[in-house]
Amino acid sequence: MSYEKEKEIAIEAVQRAAKLCQQVRQDIPQAMTKDDKSPVTVADYGSQAVICQALGEAFPHDSIVGEEDAAQLRQPSLCDTLSKITKYVSFVFTNTTPEKVTQWIDRGNGKVGPRYWTLDPIDGTKGFLRQDQYAIALALIEEGEVKVGILGCPALTLPIVANETGLIFVAVRGEGTTMMPLSGKGAYPIKVVSSNDGANFCFVESVEASHGDQSRQKAVAEAIGITAGSVRVDSQAKYGIVAAGQAALYLRLPSPKAPNYRENIWDHAAGSIVVEEAGGRVTDMHGKPLDFATGTKMVDNRGIVVSNGLIHDTVLAALQD
Repeated sequence: MSYEKEKEIAIEAVQRAAKLCQQVRQDIPQAMTKDDKSPVTVADYGSQAVICQALGEAFPHDSIVGEEDAAQLRQPSLCDTLSKITKYVSFVFTNTTPEKVTQWIDRGNGKVGPRYWTLDPIDGTKGFLRQDQYAIALALIEEGEVKVGILGCPALTLPIVANETGLIFVAVRGEGTTMMPLSGKGAYPIKVVSSNDGANFCFVESVEASHGDQSRQKAVAEAIGITAGSVRVDSQAKYGIVAAGQAALYLRLPSPKAPNYRENIWDHAAGSIVVEEAGGRVTDMHGKPLDFATGTKMVDNRGIVVSNGLIHDTVLAALQD
């Protein structure tokens, strides 16, 4: 099956959301706190509104499973916040109202099913607030398999695309992965790094120590011959870095402080296909494929291992040791 329409609509939606996020960031956003104590900004909500509006118009029967919902925004105390979100969304869609914005955001409250989209409107909100890396991650899943992945990284610069800040990674199952500037001008096919490329035989991990087990991740990297220290990056931009051959490994092992934590589907769906279609491999720490068919939490998976493929089995063996 061809996914040309899905790819085109998704790329345009992510480009629009990226422009909104960059505008918000220039205005020095303030963070709110959700019930789970994680931060959220007007850009998170605005990005989800823009993408859900585009998907809803193009694919009205598709479910969308997004990270955010508008329940908190409907509280009278957040009227000003909703007005700010509406202002930013109006830069993309004219004649926008607060009512439309909340409806578009809540379009992302769909269920996992035979065909659905999953969206993280800003993956790495802390990085976004620090003026560092973040990603807009959108993926289409059918029968539990990711078919299309669009990963927008508005603050990322890689040497493959010289003098460009802001990249989009695009992957369609069976068609490979390409990388392009946010402007969309020119697409570059990309491949994971070979294991004998000393300059890029390194590994990436999260900036936040609570997002992994950094001491164990370091030990595993050293066990397979990676001697350089890690590169710490916020968000699914790490998947893009591996796919583009700028690192051989990304590890996200369960934190000792939260050993029973399970990952969210929107934190990995888009990134996983971007790496796989670039020739890499993505599993959990036991070698199991990531489960995108069951629910919003990958309850049967623990930890994440992302590699150039060639070293994957060696990494898994080191983890068992």
